Amino acid sequence: MASSPSSLAAPAPARLPLALYALTAGSFGIGCAEFVIMGLLLQVAADLQVTIAAAGMLVSGYALGVFAGAPVLTLLTRRMPRKAVLLALMVIYTVGNAACALAPDYTTLMIARVLTSLTHGTFFGVGAVVATGLVPEHRRASAISVMFSGLTLATLLGMPAGAWLGLHLGWRSTFWAMTLVGLLSLAVIALLVQKSQDHGARVALRDELATIGRPQVLLGLLMTVLQSMGIFAVITYVQPLLTRVSGFGEAAVSPILLLFGAGMIVGNVLGGRFADRAPTRAVLATLATLTLVLAAMTLAIHSQVLVVAFVGILGVAAFATVSPLQLRVLRHARGAGENLASSFNIAAFNLGNGLGAWMGGVVVDHGPGLTALPWIAALAPMAALAVAWLSVKLEQGANARAPMAQACP
Repeated sequence: MASSPSSLAAPAPARLPLALYALTAGSFGIGCAEFVIMGLLLQVAADLQVTIAAAGMLVSGYALGVFAGAPVLTLLTRRMPRKAVLLALMVIYTVGNAACALAPDYTTLMIARVLTSLTHGTFFGVGAVVATGLVPEHRRASAISVMFSGLTLATLLGMPAGAWLGLHLGWRSTFWAMTLVGLLSLAVIALLVQKSQDHGARVALRDELATIGRPQVLLGLLMTVLQSMGIFAVITYVQPLLTRVSGFGEAAVSPILLLFGAGMIVGNVLGGRFADRAPTRAVLATLATLTLVLAAMTLAIHSQVLVVAFVGILGVAAFATVSPLQLRVLRHARGAGENLASSFNIAAFNLGNGLGAWMGGVVVDHGPGLTALPWIAALAPMAALAVAWLSVKLEQGANARAPMAQACP
């Protein structure tokens, strides 16, 4: 592979900072809380005597908690040292998962899920800013992808392991396992994140809030919402989709989910590298790919061989979009309010998660059913691609006007 000009001018360091891997460990723990419920829907629904769609709303509740909690907690902790913020968030995460394991009914479980979700957006939002500050300019997207690799590992290992535990030891055992993961992540962050990397926010609040109102930042957030809607409309209901449409037994769900997690890891790396080289093209290409994969999956769900392949391909397509979209929001938020803008993008991702799970539930319970999920889900990233095209055109127009404005006396 030929070297890019940027890599020739500024060769990548041989070793990434240990603090970056601490962020990866934390993202793994928090990612487990988000994804494991998807492999437990049938067990939770049966044990708590609710419908599958109601169990799916536990995904929506978590996602909406992230959406509400990310900006609020980011603002409340904006003057705190970042290491202290990360540690406090992991404590909340650990307590929240223990509460999930002890929940006696559906309402209590939902409340505990929302409590756990409050940590998510701020951790990833602040962590993404820290990650990009640990590496040279030309490796910012790759740093984000390294941090988010914890999230992909949570899908590769956490979601199928959680489904296996739920099948053999009951769904509560999965949440006890995540409580242990939280304690271990807390220890790793305490050990590896150095105070020398802690810098509290010094940007005026009004400037941070104004950053969110920039048109390009808002368009970036909208892309993220629509992208994640498409992903989660399908993946939230992957267990009933595989068992009731594709004809697999429940025991087959865990190993199939391994493919989705493996695909996410591949997509995360590819998306980060692509965004380092061509940030704008990466946004457009990855959204287009996600749209095509979801649309084509409609034809694959009745074949066990094809649907297994498409679960892995969906993982690649889904997470290839994450680093390009996160980097785009950060790039247009530079100068003021990066922390808040980054957290808002995580909130937008989870708002899309919640809306996607809700949309999928409507399709399953009141619409054409499970078989229609993939093609209906494809409409959301298609809309995101249209928003991305508009954003690029506006950006090109602004760049073209800038030299003219400078030339005028």
